[in-house]
Amino acid sequence: MNIFQEVLAAKKQLNGVVSPTPLIQSLNLSEEFNSNILLKREDLQVVRSYKIRGAYNKMSTLNPEERNQGVICASAGNHAQGVAYSCNLLKIQGKIYMPKTTPKQKVKQVQLFGKSFVEIVLIGDTFDDAYAKAAEDAIANNIIFVHPFDDIKVIAGQGTVGLEILESYKEPIDYVFVAIGGGGLASGLSEVFKELSPNTKIIGVEPEGAPSMKTSITNGINTALDTIDKFVDGAAVKQVGNITFEICKDNLDDIILVPEGKVCTTILRLYNEEAMVVEPAGALSIAALDFYKDKIKGKNVVCIVSGSNNDIERTAEIKERSLLYEGLMHYFMIQFPQRPGSLKEFVNEILGPDDDITYFQFTKKNSREVGPAVVGLELKNKNDIMDIKNRMISKGFEFEYLNEKQDLFTQLIG
Repeated sequence: MNIFQEVLAAKKQLNGVVSPTPLIQSLNLSEEFNSNILLKREDLQVVRSYKIRGAYNKMSTLNPEERNQGVICASAGNHAQGVAYSCNLLKIQGKIYMPKTTPKQKVKQVQLFGKSFVEIVLIGDTFDDAYAKAAEDAIANNIIFVHPFDDIKVIAGQGTVGLEILESYKEPIDYVFVAIGGGGLASGLSEVFKELSPNTKIIGVEPEGAPSMKTSITNGINTALDTIDKFVDGAAVKQVGNITFEICKDNLDDIILVPEGKVCTTILRLYNEEAMVVEPAGALSIAALDFYKDKIKGKNVVCIVSGSNNDIERTAEIKERSLLYEGLMHYFMIQFPQRPGSLKEFVNEILGPDDDITYFQFTKKNSREVGPAVVGLELKNKNDIMDIKNRMISKGFEFEYLNEKQDLFTQLIG
């Protein structure tokens, strides 16, 4: 099995279907990290992610009998769009299983790209739930299952991203940062660089709440995680593929885990500074740069921007997670002193001039005058929080700091 040769074949298969995406220098990031940061803009694909590459390569190589049977897939969104678009182009009927937690925008786009050739089934809370049902359906009805990552044809299709990078940039590339969900993109891309640019270091990036590839490589065996944080939905996978695990453990130079809050900060920054709208998984590779800033100084660095299928309804959550990560959002359960004007006193004498109350909710609907209140504060300077705590203590405001009590925080705030 020569995956590099499969990638070369995939390139021919995708010709005229998948447009090469630009490799663009980010002036802001290059200046910040004192290096040459290049963004591979897979978010500009027709389906707004690289997933069309693997899906189309797999489906276009099916024989006539297999095409007539139709296909099944499971996806958190982007692979589904790639399969749906391929179904439409190749006139193949497809059944697409997606988690119920998939952003509405992604579900709508799947139907838009697949038109009458796809049926969408929303089931389970995670990709793994949807995957189990899709695999069961495929086996029971003898239908081809288009795997989102653990398939040689899919891996080869994703690997064409690597070919395009090396064709469009002729200087030596020192680092490539690539997001890992199931590992298809990292596998295909790393095989290309191993063959054509072996000195390039390939750095995988996973969300901190779903470190399935890093855990597996550390354990020396493909390991399923018991629980994951589903926020970075395009990369939140409990278990990577067996094929992708074997490739990544040999080819990756490192794997970085990025906190979900850091991902959110990166999403907002890319929107404000680069006019780029990216999904959480699409921001992973750029979010990782901070953790490698000393090593990449003066280097040529490529970040794969893997997708831009973000749901605008998530904007408030993205901002909230970013502020919490940056130390600018703090939640307290406060027992206000039983004296007149204590709330006014809190605003005027405890908060600073640049601090805002963004959340206020009594914990008891009845007897509010004696019950504590949950208060959310947004600060201008993260260092102000200690002064606020000290002033509350000196003024007799009893409180619990909820940011450090995850279970209570989740129960009270959600």
